[in-house]
Formats: sequence, structure tokens, C-alpha cells
Amino acid sequence: MSNPEEQKQPEPSAEAADVESQRGSWTAGFGVSAITRRWKREDLLKRGSLGLRGLALLFSLLALIITASNKHGPGLNFDQYEEYRYLLAIAILSTLYSGGQALRHVHEISTGKQMLDRRNSSLVDFFGDQIIAYLLISAASSAVPLTNRFRENADNIFTDSSAAGISMAFFAFFSLALSALISGFKLSTQSYI
Repeated sequence: MSNPEEQKQPEPSAEAADVESQRGSWTAGFGVSAITRRWKREDLLKRGSLGLRGLALLFSLLALIITASNKHGPGLNFDQYEEYRYLLAIAILSTLYSGGQALRHVHEISTGKQMLDRRNSSLVDFFGDQIIAYLLISAASSAVPLTNRFRENADNIFTDSSAAGISMAFFAFFSLALSALISGFKLSTQSYI
């Protein structure tokens, strides 16, 4: 047998239900939970951006090392070809930029203090990522045809090293391109008031 009190609970009126739904939507959009979600999202974006910059640093450094050490006898030195010198120069720039940005982000995450104000930081991140990513794809793309021509004649350690350096530059480009997307999102959510 069931309890008579459980059977006769009063039904909430439509007006009371409407007030409850309005209160629930207000707290979901503007309450403490919305603030904590925003903090978690910002923290995730900071850590994601740092991770991508770390990857860009790693790949740029590998491209620099592999390209600079690609010397295998007469006629097989990277510095005899303009395309490989350009790739090396951009790998150096990318390594310096990615390293500086990674250090800045580590400092900001560990201390909680911004080195630049928020707006300038977002602008530097966005435009720097875009410029360096463009230079990386440009350098890698310019070295690909030369490497393919060398591979038609002889596939050797010089062409393999060149292809590895170019691949690392492409990976650095992808990392910085994804970082530029995050930087663009951060820039678009800035308050300019």
C-alpha cells in the first residue's frame, strides 16, 4: 500500500514553473557556473597555446639542426643552394619566435602576471603566429622542388636529410597555424571597452 501523502503532492502551477525556468536560465548563463566555465576555457586555451608553441619550437629547432647539418661532400652542401639557405634562415627565426613566446607563456602561467597588457599580447600572438607560419610554409614550399629534382638523379642521404628538414618545417607550420587559430579566437573575444 502506498502512503496517502505521497499520492497527494500539490502540482506546481504553470506560473511557478515559469519562474523556476527563468531563474534556472539566468543562473546557467550568468552565475558562478558560467564564470568557472569561462575560467576553465581560458586556462585550456592558455595551455593549448603553450603546447602548440612548444611543438612549433621543437619542430623549428629540428628543421634548423637537420638543415644546418646537411653537408655531405662536394656539391651536396645545403649552403650551396638558395632554397636551403632560406629554409635555414626561417627555421632560425621560427625557433627564436617560438622559444620567446613559449617562455613568455610559461612565465605568465607560472606567475599569473602578464608581461604585456592583454590586448597587445593578443595582437602579438595573432600577427606573430601568422607571419612566422607564412614564412615557414613559404620556405618549405620553395625547398620541395629542388629536393624533388635531386631525387630524380640520385636518392641519397643529402636528399633524405633535406626532405626531413622540410618535413619539420611543415610540422612547425601546422603547429603555428593552429596556434594562430587560438590567438585569433582570443583576439575576437577581447573586450575593447
